[in-house]
Order: sequence, then structure tokens, then C-alpha cells
Amino acid sequence: MALANTHHSYGSAARVLHWMTALVILTAFPLGLIANAWPWETSDQFAVKATLFSLHKTVGLMAFTLAVVRITWAVVQPHPAPIHPERRWETALAGVVHWMLYLSLLIVPLSGWVHHAATTGFAPIWWPFGQSLPFVPVDDGVASASAAMHWLFTKVLAASLVLHVAGAIKHHALDRDATLVRMWRGTPAGGDRAAHGWAPAGIAVVLYGMATAAALALVPTDTARPTLGAGTGNWQVTEGTLAIEVRQMGSAIEGSFGQWTADIDYDPDTRSGTVQVTIDIESLRLGSVTAQAMGADFFAADDHPTAVFAADIGDRDGDLVADGTLTLRGTEAPVTLPFVLRIDGDRAVMEGQTTLDRRDFAIGMGQTDPATLGFDVAVRIALEAERE
Repeated sequence: MALANTHHSYGSAARVLHWMTALVILTAFPLGLIANAWPWETSDQFAVKATLFSLHKTVGLMAFTLAVVRITWAVVQPHPAPIHPERRWETALAGVVHWMLYLSLLIVPLSGWVHHAATTGFAPIWWPFGQSLPFVPVDDGVASASAAMHWLFTKVLAASLVLHVAGAIKHHALDRDATLVRMWRGTPAGGDRAAHGWAPAGIAVVLYGMATAAALALVPTDTARPTLGAGTGNWQVTEGTLAIEVRQMGSAIEGSFGQWTADIDYDPDTRSGTVQVTIDIESLRLGSVTAQAMGADFFAADDHPTAVFAADIGDRDGDLVADGTLTLRGTEAPVTLPFVLRIDGDRAVMEGQTTLDRRDFAIGMGQTDPATLGFDVAVRIALEAERE
């Protein structure tokens, strides 16, 4: 059994790569559809959903690897001559569809991989080489662009696959030629004229360039939100981050609120004061689970769009703490936030961290297994302020 192609037949390497790719595609597509549709209200449902997404991502990475090997092999190997060289338009169309499939097999899993790397979220890829990609930052803009490309190019891949299969069936059932058996068994067939060259590949690249532009046009342009609102009090926050970290399926997911206001009154001489922080819940970005976090079982952002932390600032055994209550999701619970404060003239830098229990605010009550969704939520705040 010859490994390489000839001008009349496909070698065993090309045939094995072809059918392995087909198997991977037909596995990845239903996995993605089922994973997206699977509910996750309970711990068991969430565990299944995460498993389905991990499997889908892992199979997608296999598809990408196969595509790289297959395209490399196709470039260095002769392509068997067309069986019907006189059908020039049909042969050219088959070549375009073939290269659209090749490009799809690269772009679809790669865009999904970039989206995975640009977000933090559940469902890790099952391999030992980490979840990030070189030169791909954890960034909402990158995530949105890659998600749009993944969504659009899965449709292009599906259309190309349908055309490819329809062509194979047409050749086998209507023309009764050796197109299918040449790929199935390596049966020699075709004339002496060379294959259709690089023109179909060029056409496919142009079509994909147009599709890429269309995908990027789908990316929202109004996602930017102000970081801070103007506050009252004798200290005005000029820069700051309000971040949280949760654990899902054993992985840390980090997020931050993009819009919040801090009203701070503080006297350095007495080391006392008050603070009230008002948080826009919908400004939270929590990796790949941002949309789900806004849902009724979690932050319930539609019914409770803001959270408020109101506290007294004081000295406790030489350490500064903000001791008060957090009202979140319509529920109020006591919260103590220890912090470090450095004041230089009229400039102040503050850093603090505390841990909340999501159950105190009835968040994710359907998730009862901490191995699936952790109970603890780490809250970190860092800010710079100027004295009025």
C-alpha cells in the first residue's frame, strides 16, 4: 500500500488523514451543539455541561492538528488528476470547496482556541500544555472578535462540508465514477491532465477574507464602559480595580467590574471614616461565563442591577478595616474588608482583600458541590485617590 499520492490515486497517508478528519468533524459539531444547549441549573447539569465543552474543545484541537498535517501533506504531494477534466467549471468548483474545507479546518478550531485563551472560564482543554496561547491576552475585545469568527466560520465549514458530501454522492450515485472509491480504497482513476492548480486555493482565500471582514463587523463596538464614576466625600478615586475570583471545576476564574463609584470620607489623623461603594453588576466581565453570571440563579442582574457596600472605616489592633454590610442580589450580609493604606500628601493608594461566601447572597444555590462551583469568592480592590 503506497504511502504517497500519484497523479492517479491517493496514497494511504492522504486517505487516513481524510477519514480521520471526517470523524473528528462529525464528533466536534454535535458536541458543540449539545454543550451549548445543555442546562446548568444544578451541580450535576453544570458538571455535564463543562465536560461536554471540554470534550468539544479537545476534539477541536485535534481537528486543528489534523488540518495542519493534512494541508502540509496536500501541499507537498501531487494531487490526483481530475476524473472529468473536460468539466472545467465543475472541477474548479470542487477545488474551491476543497480549499474552503481546508481553511475552515484551520480557522474554526483556531478561533475557538483563541477565544478560550482570551477568557477565563470553565471547561479546560484536556491536555498538559496549559490553557493560554502566546501573544493572546485575556481581553474582552480579542474574545469578542474570536467568538464572532468562530460562530461565522462554523457555518462556512458546515456549508462546505455539505457541498463536499453532495459532490461525492453525485459522483458515486449519478456519474458512477471512481471519485469516492479513489479516496476510500486508493483505486487509480483520472486522466493525464494535471490537477486544477492553485487558482481554487486563491479563490477560497479571497472568500475567506470577505468572511473574516463580515465576522469582525459583527463584533460590538460599544462595549467600552467607564471604569469609575464620580464619587462624593473628601477623597476622589482616580484609578482603581474591583476584581473577583471564583473556582469552577477546579479552575480559577477571574473577573472585574468595569463601572463602580466609591464615596469616601476619611480622616488620616483619627484613622476613621466611612465608605460606600456602588457597583454596576452588569459591568462584570467574568471570562467565558459572563452571560451566565448575569442570570436569575446567579447575580440576577435584571432584578438587582446594583450592589452596595457601606462600611465604617476604623483601626483594629493597628490595622485598618472597613466594617459594614454588602447588599447584593437583594440580600444584605456583614462584610469586613481589611486593607492597607499609604498616604503621601494629598495622594492615597489603597489595597484590600476579603472572601465572601456566595451562599450568603443566594447565588448559585443550585450548585451545591464546591468542587463544581466553589463557595468562596475572593474580592480584591485596589485604588488611587486624591484628597479634595
